[in-house]
Amino acid sequence: MSAPSTVPAAAQIRVYVWELPVRITHWLIAGSIIVLSATGLYIGNPFVTVPGPASPNFLMGWVKVIHGYVAYVFIASVLARVIWMFTGNRHARWDQFIPARPARRRGLLPTIKFYLFARRDPPAAVGHNPVAGATYVLVFGLYFLAILTGLMLRGSGGAGAWQWLASLEPLFGGLQNVRWIHHINMWLLLGFAVHHVYSGILMSIVERNGTMESIFSGYKFVPREHLDE
Repeated sequence: MSAPSTVPAAAQIRVYVWELPVRITHWLIAGSIIVLSATGLYIGNPFVTVPGPASPNFLMGWVKVIHGYVAYVFIASVLARVIWMFTGNRHARWDQFIPARPARRRGLLPTIKFYLFARRDPPAAVGHNPVAGATYVLVFGLYFLAILTGLMLRGSGGAGAWQWLASLEPLFGGLQNVRWIHHINMWLLLGFAVHHVYSGILMSIVERNGTMESIFSGYKFVPREHLDE
């Protein structure tokens, strides 16, 4: 297969794609997942222990405190991003994730062919392509599952505001299953993060549009005909 075609830089225009709230929530969610994963792994398997009385050596307690506060940052960031799906620009809106428009549905198969190396060039997309957008529906489902199971675990531990969620445990087969789902959910999100970075670098190289840089600056370099499409 021949090398992917590229668009000369002169034929591209600078487009503001990712607004500041999108970029802020993106990095808060990413950072939260890293901290929550590290602290959650320690809570489940405390691989470092501190000898002596618990009160002056409150390691597990501090890890749980950090886990709890960062969890609230994660929840707030996810909810803010969902709100922005209805208030942000066209690239942040909900129909970039759910392929409600015919043009988005038509782009699904060509994009899948590109990912399977059956097509040389990716279909035109300024923000998320149709497959990436649809994938985010699943990712946000994982976000909300992590939030629900995490708050259930917090409620079962005596956190007053969330104790009522403990009544949902039978729906999951008990508290141990809730812990297991929460744990597996973490690995699914970490696996997605690896794929997310890989695909972002791939598209940035193939399209030469500043995909990786755009999550810092908000701007991409896009052929004018892509904007028309």
